[in-house]
Amino acid sequence: MNSIKKNILYGFLVWLIPFIISFAFYSPNGELTIDKIFFKTIMIITGTLAGIFLMVKHFKSIENNFLKEGILLGISWLLINWILDFIVLIPMADISYPTYFTEIGLRYLTFPIISIGIAYLLNQKHIEK
Repeated sequence: MNSIKKNILYGFLVWLIPFIISFAFYSPNGELTIDKIFFKTIMIITGTLAGIFLMVKHFKSIENNFLKEGILLGISWLLINWILDFIVLIPMADISYPTYFTEIGLRYLTFPIISIGIAYLLNQKHIEK
């Protein structure tokens, strides 16, 4: 699978995994069954774990241009997650865009932060060889 297809697939999965897990914390009538802050913490941890796992998997096949890959990966995952949230989560949760960005959307900035950090490290290690 080429890098672009893999990037998009992994970006979708990094959104889908926490989304599916979130259903375990809602009752059949749509009520959250645990504290809202605790739920958001679980979602951040789940998303970060999925993201790191998929980033490592992605970067294993990259042999050069690490920074370019890190920037593209992070920005594309950020955009994929925002788009999917705009299509699915915002209408489902019936929240405004400002509320969404304050409570959820800005947290996706962790993807480019982490991917660029990994890419920088890989680039430094590659230069040292």
